Amino acid sequence: MAISTDSILSVFERKGLRNTRPRRLIAEKLAALAMAERDFSTDDLWLELKADDPDLGRSTVFRAVDLLTEQGILDRVAFADGTHRYRVCGGEPHHHHITCVQCHRVVEVEACIGAEVLLAIESSTDFTLEGHSLELFGRCRDCRMG
Repeated sequence: MAISTDSILSVFERKGLRNTRPRRLIAEKLAALAMAERDFSTDDLWLELKADDPDLGRSTVFRAVDLLTEQGILDRVAFADGTHRYRVCGGEPHHHHITCVQCHRVVEVEACIGAEVLLAIESSTDFTLEGHSLELFGRCRDCRMG
């Protein structure tokens, strides 16, 4: 699914939110980040957007990021140091990310925990799993070579 300004705005509309200038700016910036395959922090996103609209509220950006994460447009990517950033993945098939502990490069990984492992976890914990996330950390080739 290609992420566009309109596809992000449609998520807002489906959740009953009006198409306002701040939401349009957020959608445009996120579509550009998706094209560039760049990750971002919510604060960085807010500061970049404030350059276009000095009145844009921090809470507006944070609420939009939370909503879009909840709706599967954004993925929250964890780093080994406990921080996190976001990446526009747009509802792509189930996948995870690996992050470099040195340069913080993020790469999407389609490998996942096998169904038999998930079933064993359900069995041993008496839980019914409704989802999972897998956090992978390592050192990328460039950092290992440099």
